Amino acid sequence: MNTAMSMAANAYYGKRWAALALLCTAQFMVIMDTSIIGVALPAIKEELQYTQSGLQWIFNAYVVLFGGLLLLGGRLSDLFGARKLFLWGFAILTISSLLAGLAWSPASLNTGRALQGLGSALIAPSAMTLLMSTFTDPKELGKAFGFWGASAAAGGSAGVFLGGVITEWLDWRWVFLVNIPIGLIVLALGKQYLLPGKKVEGKIDWAGAIQSTVALITLVYAIVSAESAGWISVQTIGILAASISLFIVFIIRQKNSQSPILPLSIFKAPNLSAGNISMALMAAAWIPLWFFLNLYLQQILQLNAFQSGLALLPMTIIIMIVMVGLTGKLVGKFGFKTNLVAGLVSLTLSLILFSFVPDSGTYMGNVLPASILGALGMSLAYIPGTMASMSGAKPEETGLASGIVNTSYQIGSAIGLAVVAVFAASVTKASLADGLAEKAALNEGFQSAFGLAACFSAIAVLVAILKIRQPK
Repeated sequence: MNTAMSMAANAYYGKRWAALALLCTAQFMVIMDTSIIGVALPAIKEELQYTQSGLQWIFNAYVVLFGGLLLLGGRLSDLFGARKLFLWGFAILTISSLLAGLAWSPASLNTGRALQGLGSALIAPSAMTLLMSTFTDPKELGKAFGFWGASAAAGGSAGVFLGGVITEWLDWRWVFLVNIPIGLIVLALGKQYLLPGKKVEGKIDWAGAIQSTVALITLVYAIVSAESAGWISVQTIGILAASISLFIVFIIRQKNSQSPILPLSIFKAPNLSAGNISMALMAAAWIPLWFFLNLYLQQILQLNAFQSGLALLPMTIIIMIVMVGLTGKLVGKFGFKTNLVAGLVSLTLSLILFSFVPDSGTYMGNVLPASILGALGMSLAYIPGTMASMSGAKPEETGLASGIVNTSYQIGSAIGLAVVAVFAASVTKASLADGLAEKAALNEGFQSAFGLAACFSAIAVLVAILKIRQPK
């Protein structure tokens, strides 16, 4: 029996780089699906007759389910095996992409997007577990993490570019349909190249799973709907209160449950709490940078969707080159803490530069230097932040730890973007009331957005310096 298992493990070990290609493809798709629809929104609105306020749910339906179900996805990955959950997730993502691409109404498209979020919530934590179990050599793991991180960052940036190309030259429906051939390839090759994965004995605390999922979904919903409802409205305060109440009940239940979905003991792992806080703050800074930079390019510099995508290509290229060719080596030499701090400092400086960008700015003079600095910062910080968050987890808890990291990043993205968007809108509104021209007022809102995102990144720097511990 042991000989057979050893031969099987050796067979998969020989296919590990092909397995990495599949896992990076999954990471690219999951992150790309959050950004690719941006430039397609006007075309979708016109054809499907969305209202202006309802348009946001094309993005939010995905984020709410993705962020809300990641914790459950991580636990299911540990219990049923990472490969099985990975393939289930891809099957759901592929089918839901077909539904979204063939959508005939706002409700059908929102449903497709929500199901895409469900599939991604199963894929993300199981893919991380597969990555760490496939590469056991520290040097190879660092290199694999480089490709992994690059595929995530590239997915976010490339989504904007691909969305512009697809929308302008094909049809908006292809921003969803493009997932289908990729998904079919991954499903066809998954069992051949991916390790079966170990299963952990245990039961699922379904009541706790429902509580945590509803609490997370409620929190994300409150944040993303606050811009239209108002932060101090009865709706927002009521939903936030309900979310907090659910979290309190969830924590009490986890303390007393014999098979908790989130064993609170996992937070005793070194760096897990500090690492996740850093990742959430990093996302709260990076996602607004990407979001408002795209708006600045189109609304202030007057670039079209395709030109805006081209303008973001240097960031994507730098992220891929640095993460794949440099970050792993730097982590091996200096450790994840030093690289995390250096990356976050670079990201903060980039956002500070953007906070002074004028409405008469130029791409070469104002955008390119700051965007390169931001891409370099993300390249240095993302992988070390992930490694720090998972460094102390037990082998049987890697799926859960991965789910927590991904949840932190997604929740940080949603909260950060919602808070920054509301703040920027209020600054623009006040500037218009003071008599500024529309373009100048809009740019002041963008400057304030970059400034607030810089504050999030600066706090992340302090957390990393004071709380992250580098193992000997």
